[in-house]
Amino acid sequence: MASATIVSAQITNIPMLNGSNFKVWKDTVEIVLDCMDLDIALREEKPTSTPKNLNEVKIEKWERSNRMSIMIMKRSISEVFRGSITENKDAKQFLKDVEKFFTKNKKAEASSLLSKLVSMRYKDKGNIRDYIIEMSPLVSKLKAVKLELSKDLLVHFILISLPAHFGQFKVSYSTLKDTWSLNKLISHCVQEEERLQQDKTESAHMALSSQYKRKRDTAADVPSQQKKC
Repeated sequence: MASATIVSAQITNIPMLNGSNFKVWKDTVEIVLDCMDLDIALREEKPTSTPKNLNEVKIEKWERSNRMSIMIMKRSISEVFRGSITENKDAKQFLKDVEKFFTKNKKAEASSLLSKLVSMRYKDKGNIRDYIIEMSPLVSKLKAVKLELSKDLLVHFILISLPAHFGQFKVSYSTLKDTWSLNKLISHCVQEEERLQQDKTESAHMALSSQYKRKRDTAADVPSQQKKC
């Protein structure tokens, strides 16, 4: 039988189950229980007893495996989730219950992430590159919960999130036969934002020049009117 030190070291190898690492957690649990020769309860059904107790040793081994497996799994589950998982005295079923719980959580997380991605809007703060890059972590998290977005769909999400004055830019993209990669989209968006900023600056300059001209013309008319008087 393994010493307490070895057992403790093996158990320490199991990561704490936190909601986003179920597959790694499950794989590690199975490896550790196998190395400790405690995985029989996960692999086999409980042996049935016979009138002559021929299976007594097998039953005892299975029950120890079952008991220890549940204890080890519970120890590596965060307290935040532990109370939400159905108590089960069968290790194999307990593992299935844990998997069901986190499968449901993944669906809820995927819905939340997708909703956040769809609702994102560019606030026109002059740094569209950073805004688009901010979407990358959401996309990575969606991929982690098995909801991978195609590159084309992500490009459409980004275009939809741009404000109204990018309208001409959006129309231009929709007329193209080819689709853009994320890097190419960022490059074109930066160019378009710079163009819009330049147009805005030129419009403001023209408005200021026009206002100055009107004031100058008005000032020139005053002496003319005084001279007539």
